[in-house]
Amino acid sequence: MNLKSFQYLKNRFVICKIVFLTFALQSFTCQSQQNMITPPYLQKGDTIAILATARKNIDDNLKPTIDLLHSWGLKAVIGSTIGLDVNQLAGTDEQRAADFQKQLDNPNIKAIWCVRGGYGTVRMIDLLDFTKFKQHPKWVVGFSDVTVLHNHLNTMGYKSIHGVMPVTIPRATPDAISSMKSALFGEPLSYTVGPDKMNRFGKATGELVGGNLSILYSLLGSPSAIDCKDKILFIEDLDEYLYHIDRMMMNLRRNGCIENLKGIIVGAMTKMKDNEVPWGKNAVEIVDDVTKKYNIPVIFNFPAGHIQDNRALIMGNTITIDVNASGSTVLFNQ
Repeated sequence: MNLKSFQYLKNRFVICKIVFLTFALQSFTCQSQQNMITPPYLQKGDTIAILATARKNIDDNLKPTIDLLHSWGLKAVIGSTIGLDVNQLAGTDEQRAADFQKQLDNPNIKAIWCVRGGYGTVRMIDLLDFTKFKQHPKWVVGFSDVTVLHNHLNTMGYKSIHGVMPVTIPRATPDAISSMKSALFGEPLSYTVGPDKMNRFGKATGELVGGNLSILYSLLGSPSAIDCKDKILFIEDLDEYLYHIDRMMMNLRRNGCIENLKGIIVGAMTKMKDNEVPWGKNAVEIVDDVTKKYNIPVIFNFPAGHIQDNRALIMGNTITIDVNASGSTVLFNQ
């Protein structure tokens, strides 16, 4: 074999190797996106545990939620953290972790419904052992501070449910409540919302990640931080200064999150605050400003977050969003 023939075969080998590695990488990426584990959907007779991971719940306010669960054919177990009172929190970090661990390890508990948000879940997350959860996965449900759990579970490869919590049931809309039932029982889930002048048109399919913007921001750089690549990001927030919304969005952008997204869903930005010297943009305009250079579809004012019409979202599920002049659709793939 002469040198010219050898060089030709060598080049062919290198090309074939590159093609193979590219195909393998693409296959691995697709597989990793499709391998999110879905906990068993609920059936009549199943039991849900209600507990606190953050702010205390010392009021006698759970009857509407328990009655609702009974109407769905479900049973309720009240965790030991309900009623505990340590300043703002529902017990010590160790008490909240122990209650969560108990329900996590119990195979008869099919879902854990966090009673409310506030702050404190991040203080107990590292005290948890998910070994038995992996053997018997179950739904973890809630929003706001529960974003810590949504993101942590996402890094482990498990889906969870972002939606109404027991303390919000009395003021939640019928659509918010029915969407929670659909998510828990594995019924088809999709949403159609009207047009918004801020929307950016397009269609995308990807894994849904995210939650409360302040929590997402606080988790960056930690073991609970989500991977944004090829995902559709949902964000919402409450009671934040506008300049802080800008700071958090800029942080997401500088961390490489936004440039790798396939789409964004912006939920409610509730009770935003401004300084004496105005920031100059509202929360929605800030999100638009930070993300506008990326050619991805964006849905603004989606009904989820700290509002009465807080529709359920299955985090980790593959969804398809379609944004056009007539409105937007969000379809959860089954």
